[in-house]
Amino acid sequence: MSDEPAAGAAGDESAAPDGQGPRDVRDVRICVFGDSFVTGVGDPKALGWVGRVAARTPPSTGVSLTTYPLGVRGEGAEEVAVRMPMECAPRFARGDEHRVVLAVGVADAVRGVAPARSAAALAFGLESVGVPALVMGPPPVGDAEVQGRIAELDRGYAQLCAQREVPYITTFEPLSRKTPWQRARADDGLHPDQSGYGMLAYIVLGGGWYPWLGAEPPTSPVKRRHSARE
Repeated sequence: MSDEPAAGAAGDESAAPDGQGPRDVRDVRICVFGDSFVTGVGDPKALGWVGRVAARTPPSTGVSLTTYPLGVRGEGAEEVAVRMPMECAPRFARGDEHRVVLAVGVADAVRGVAPARSAAALAFGLESVGVPALVMGPPPVGDAEVQGRIAELDRGYAQLCAQREVPYITTFEPLSRKTPWQRARADDGLHPDQSGYGMLAYIVLGGGWYPWLGAEPPTSPVKRRHSARE
């Protein structure tokens, strides 16, 4: 996946195919909630997976996208869920459509929070905002004990989302046995580096991002250095 972003926030219109002139696009505002993995800690380009996914959602997809990465380093699911309504309000004051992405779990696993408690917090977060939601599962990071808790969280989150008919993108299984992912670490040994965030973005883009948005994938190919299938 290319590390070069498109514009940070897409414009209000784009050129239609074959030089047919401007076409209308939907003004979509998305709040992305989570911890340091949403913020992009460890990425020298400071894009994280959120910036890379936004870069692959240009106006040619039919969406004028504004993303708000609202990650707080070290926050667990309960803390994230509590702040969601207040932080959504000013960001959803304008735009045609409003959506949220929830990407929590790593901080909970590192702290040793019970998976059932994390799942309950996720449910609370989904109930606190009355807009379409997408949940991204936590990736496999940390030692064997932490990864075991992440695996349990992943299963619990997937079950909860299936019950509530909320789209869920798992990252644990696609990445847990991939050698490039194991090498793609920042200096702290926990967060992904530039290529690791590219892998996360690739999974999100291929895991239902465009159907969830009701958008057409870009016609240009997605360039990437690593894929989840490597």
